[in-house]
Amino acid sequence: MVWILLLTLALSCFFASFALAAEPLGQEAKKFIGLVCGLAIAITASFGAIAQGFALAKGLEGIARNPEAQPRIFIPMIVGLALIESLVIYALVISIMLYAKL
Repeated sequence: MVWILLLTLALSCFFASFALAAEPLGQEAKKFIGLVCGLAIAITASFGAIAQGFALAKGLEGIARNPEAQPRIFIPMIVGLALIESLVIYALVISIMLYAKL
């Protein structure tokens, strides 16, 4: 799992110079932007789904163990899920901005 994060970081750092260059983009740079956009959405959505699954499982496990604590667990769990989803939406916005440079 760590190697995926390191690979994503390395690819993002390497291809960011092509994507954010002020010069006119060549055909090769356009291919890389498309690749980065696709990888950003795929990786972000998969890790976001995994994080939401873990958060939901732990929240429901806590509610099952102590039903009286449901109001104190449920609201922070929903806020946490919204924050995780906002990170996926940020990746989508960045990917759309990069795709617009094509």
